[in-house]
Amino acid sequence: MGRRMAPLTLDTVADLPKQSRQCVFWELDAAAAARVAEAGYPDFEKEAWISTVLLQWGPCGRLVYVDDQPVGFVMYAPPLYVPQQSTFPTSPVSGDAVLLTTGWIEPAFRGEGLARMLLQGAAKDLTQRGVKAVEAFGGGPAAAGGDGNTDSAHDSSDPCVLPAHLLESVGFTIVRPHHRFPRLRLELKNALSWREDVEAALERLLGSVRVPTLTGVAPA
Repeated sequence: MGRRMAPLTLDTVADLPKQSRQCVFWELDAAAAARVAEAGYPDFEKEAWISTVLLQWGPCGRLVYVDDQPVGFVMYAPPLYVPQQSTFPTSPVSGDAVLLTTGWIEPAFRGEGLARMLLQGAAKDLTQRGVKAVEAFGGGPAAAGGDGNTDSAHDSSDPCVLPAHLLESVGFTIVRPHHRFPRLRLELKNALSWREDVEAALERLLGSVRVPTLTGVAPA
């Protein structure tokens, strides 16, 4: 199988899963997300957001392909471009970090090393751009799926955040505890040295998010 990665740009945004193209939870504040939901054009707003970040900062994600079929992605951006992050009780994100928002590997392609390939590619990209670390808001024990008993982050009514226990399993550490949404951090130099022994954990991490379409509900 031929494998390759590509940056997330306006040329590749159509290769995101449809549900992810229509999810604007991270990209818009709650009021704007509600207006988009009423008007019914979330994919347009997603592309507009990606365009803005591209022009002002650069690519905000990576996609992975197998035989030219898109099978996974990861998205990240400086917190300045992620309005929803300010609503989390453990914000703000550290000034030297980029926020990891979400990611996904298609179920049929898990267990083939693609998660490590994708996340290490993202780490290399960010390191070359002078970024030292990535942070993420994890789903803690009080969030559905956050207690480590399942591989799903949340039910469809909850924000699309990654489970804290899975973030910790690949090397993230909690920098600000919270019963529901702890903030975690990973030094990029550690991501670049991931070995095969963390592959299963990475696959679970990028298979854990259930993306709620058009959600704009702020976390409590």
